[in-house]
Amino acid sequence: MNSKVSFSAASKDYQMGRYTQSLATLNQLMDIQQDAKTYALLAKNLVQLGFKADAAKAYGLAGNCEGPNSYEYQKQAAKLHYETGSEDDALLIAMRNLSKAQEDPELAFIITAIYLKRQQRDIIRPFKTVLSQSANPDHMRLAALLLSDDLNDATNQSLSRNLFKRFPGNLAFRFLHLVFAREFNEFEEASKHQAVIDASLAKGDVEILRKDNPFYHLHWCGNEDFNRYATIGTTPLNPERVAFRRNQPHSWSDKIRIGYMSSDFWDRHATMKLLQRILELHDKDRFEVTLFCHTGPEYLKHNNTDRSRWGRIVTVHGFSDQGMLAAVREHNIDIMVDLKGHTSGSRASAFNLPLAPVHVGWLGFPGSTVNIDLDYVIGDHSVLPEVAKPFYHEKFCRLPESYQPNDPMHRPKPRPVTREQLGLPEDAFIFASFNGNRKITPETIDSWCRILKRAPNSVLWLMANTPRNQANLLKQFQAAGISAKRIIFCPRAPYEEHIDRQQAADIGIDTFPVNGHTTTSEQLWGGLPVLTVKGTNFASRVSESLLRAIDLPELVAADLQAYEDLAVELAQNPARIAEYKAHLKEKRYIAPLFDAERFCDHLEQAYEIMAARAKQGLAPDHMDIPALPPRTAPFAAE
Repeated sequence: MNSKVSFSAASKDYQMGRYTQSLATLNQLMDIQQDAKTYALLAKNLVQLGFKADAAKAYGLAGNCEGPNSYEYQKQAAKLHYETGSEDDALLIAMRNLSKAQEDPELAFIITAIYLKRQQRDIIRPFKTVLSQSANPDHMRLAALLLSDDLNDATNQSLSRNLFKRFPGNLAFRFLHLVFAREFNEFEEASKHQAVIDASLAKGDVEILRKDNPFYHLHWCGNEDFNRYATIGTTPLNPERVAFRRNQPHSWSDKIRIGYMSSDFWDRHATMKLLQRILELHDKDRFEVTLFCHTGPEYLKHNNTDRSRWGRIVTVHGFSDQGMLAAVREHNIDIMVDLKGHTSGSRASAFNLPLAPVHVGWLGFPGSTVNIDLDYVIGDHSVLPEVAKPFYHEKFCRLPESYQPNDPMHRPKPRPVTREQLGLPEDAFIFASFNGNRKITPETIDSWCRILKRAPNSVLWLMANTPRNQANLLKQFQAAGISAKRIIFCPRAPYEEHIDRQQAADIGIDTFPVNGHTTTSEQLWGGLPVLTVKGTNFASRVSESLLRAIDLPELVAADLQAYEDLAVELAQNPARIAEYKAHLKEKRYIAPLFDAERFCDHLEQAYEIMAARAKQGLAPDHMDIPALPPRTAPFAAE
């Protein structure tokens, strides 16, 4: 063989940067020598010359040859396929090496990035840990996107811890760490890291909030002005694209076509416990309802309801945003309603494409859905008062009573239950909180401690999500001088049992800055009055909205001092508690809160006004829907 046509000659040319010469030598050499090292050197030259797609194929051939470097070559092939947009080719190689990918962050990154884009999260769960332990910032950033709804998932917890430990100066990872600290009521840890945030805010640096998650941000910040800044994971709205969407030609029909988008379309989800009856009641002569469902199959298998009663179901689980657009446009939707906002499992980003002439946010997210192209936010005069208007890009569509629908037909009625059955003291006054533990802030606990000290014959009945929450909560109460005997913990319970047990308490005491939402309406349905305090943003005004809709505005205290005073006063006045409980029973089937028919009429009026404005080419504007005349007879029998 000519000495120039040898592997060592090609290799030397490569080392000296003579890539074209090396390539020419290799092309001749491959007529007689086709092995891993030759293909790999070919690939290296092609990379240097900018032919990444060809290099990926060469690395693939090198990886197919048996040898100690086979896996490394396959990995390089997968990386180059991914970089050049050949995602399917990259996946093919990566999935062949699936077991190694759980230990190799580079391969894990490729699989995760592709499947995350395709919304197939179930496949990528095993890669959280290896990505979070990688020193590569790109791997860490991707790992941060892998948090699922389940904050009890140990992989989520270790992921958050690893990220923050490795990058303590990274604000996004600090906020993420705080989410977990609050989830498990680790008050000391939360206070330590929150202090850094508070110090910056005190200096006027609200920009730091841009690294916070919009949903979890609400759990500690009741400042409606600040809430607009928590925008991590979003991109600023483009006004030109908004105008383009609104001005696109659209063919209307006799019926208004409503599209609802959510991942919660299964009957055990809290949203559907509220919404199910409204969907059934929509006037089929005036409205055509389509549900764009991206509910995961792991939830749908628990659904026991005939979902066709809610409307036409279009499955978009796993679709890209463009796929969502095609599905919505195929049904020529007039008004698209996002039911998720900035909550886990949301696909609100699809609303930044021209889905429909009118885009609406409702029910899932208690605030402005920042950086999402929505024309209206549906609320009421309690959750969206005039003072809130400057803090929303959406126009207000205020329903006359409450923004929250409630289903009186599909939820169980409370059955009789005794305190003895529940292990509760017969002679004590019982305050209760069934709100999610992350809503219990240090300020809330301090307030509850002051109430318990002033009402000596009282106990607090508290739901604890996990033993860890229970231990941390108890520690906080004891540190404030409250005996462990006065805190009675209960676990989560099946829905029917939960509805029953609530009535054993005397009064529910609310959390702040995030109130009970579905939890408050469940307590009122179960016959338990709820005491709340006037809020400062949507999330902290929800209980007020619900109490007003069942004619109990006097249980909305003007401020924290009034909240504590009223709690103590009620603990010493069982007759008033009995009156409130009788009121709830009497009003359940006549007040607006659980009147789904009345709610649906008001909602449909709103949709008709939105559609009429869009048809006339008018820009969205604030609207207040007038109330129907009050009911004079119950809408259902006890």
